[in-house]
Amino acid sequence: MSSGTENDQGLRPPKSPEDLGVPYALVADLVLRRCLLEGKTNVTGLSNALALSAGLVDKIVQELREKKEIEVLGMVGRDYTLALTGLGQQHANDRLAQSRYAGACPVSLGQYRDVVARQRLAVYVNREMLKTAFSDLVIADELLDDLGPALNANGAMFLYGPPGTGKTSIAERIVRISPDQVLVPKAVEVDGQVISVFDSTVHVAADRQPDDLDPRWVLCHRPRVIVGGELTGSMLDLTYDHTSGVYLAPLQMKANNGVMVIDDFGRQVLTPDQLLNRWIVPLDRRIDFLSLNYGVSFEVPFDVKVVLSTNLDPTDLGDEAFFRRIQSKIFIGPIIEDAFDWILARVAHAMGVACDGESAAYLRMLCVQEGGDLRPYLPADVCKLVKALALYEGVAPALDRHSIDRVLSLYYTRGIEGGPGGYGKAPADPADSLLAEIAVPTAPAAPAAEPPPSVSTF
Repeated sequence: MSSGTENDQGLRPPKSPEDLGVPYALVADLVLRRCLLEGKTNVTGLSNALALSAGLVDKIVQELREKKEIEVLGMVGRDYTLALTGLGQQHANDRLAQSRYAGACPVSLGQYRDVVARQRLAVYVNREMLKTAFSDLVIADELLDDLGPALNANGAMFLYGPPGTGKTSIAERIVRISPDQVLVPKAVEVDGQVISVFDSTVHVAADRQPDDLDPRWVLCHRPRVIVGGELTGSMLDLTYDHTSGVYLAPLQMKANNGVMVIDDFGRQVLTPDQLLNRWIVPLDRRIDFLSLNYGVSFEVPFDVKVVLSTNLDPTDLGDEAFFRRIQSKIFIGPIIEDAFDWILARVAHAMGVACDGESAAYLRMLCVQEGGDLRPYLPADVCKLVKALALYEGVAPALDRHSIDRVLSLYYTRGIEGGPGGYGKAPADPADSLLAEIAVPTAPAAPAAEPPPSVSTF
């Protein structure tokens, strides 16, 4: 799909119950349950709630009228006002005891597989494409040249390095390499059961949906799922919601045709070996196997670019066999002086903090002295503290020796004997620093308008 005005997949609204590709009994149950929940309704209301065309709903309503399950109370304009008969209420209550779901009609598993296959994340990138995707980060050509082949290759990517070097910020932006749009079903039917797939916390719908699109599908930007230490094994399998009577799709199914980032890899309850064993087949064959809670198993696509990001020592996460299955492993380390100065100039300008070359050099020296190296989140953290200090002292925010000494005394912890304590007061997840979100100023202070070619990371 290329825009919200085009229906490139040819998924037109079905005109008959047979065109839906799901059991008619399931569709009829949805209509009955919806009527029961609403009391009185109409064809238009049922059409919107069940994601079916008004013409198709009208055909189903007529069939249910013939079975004495729905009656017409009258008309408002050209629309029927509908209600359940006594027989219809009895049948609806029976169905409600099995499932309370009365939302969008699902699509078939076969159609879902076909659509995902046609929307496959066929990655091809070069250096210029990556520069565009990461345009809001200061990132070296050398690192881009490592990321590019890893993105073009099949399989998972492994980003590792010390805390705060930008692994998360890079991983979050990988989905930008494919800025087109894809179709996501609201729900999928398997063996008469409904699996809810579309999730507004994961899927960002296009501002405008194609007029001729089957309303059971939503045109979205390619999905990006990000999980951290909260990841558990149950999140990778179907979850049955007893309240609604439907299954919730696992994270990797929601991420199909997109990117799934597992941040803080190695800090989950699920061990690295358990995760890799769970995904050996999906990563190799691009298919996954899920099971309904009564034992029925089925195959779903696994069209997901998996990105693992960690600040732990790789040797603590797995053995040689483990890492052999992850071909692309990219180290992301501290930054060099030129990169630090460039980031500081951007951040200070954007935050309204005065800064000159002498102050930048002094800050660099102390950061290395206190922390041992330079991290890309430091300029933003320091500038935020400088602004807080200036507010307290009633002066204009500026990076000078006085303010740098004051904020670093707040920023770094001290050992019990008064020696440097390192990054004790750095954020718990420094990669989420303001740096990654700051736009490039239109007229930045020195250094020059382009980052130096020797920058090792952003």
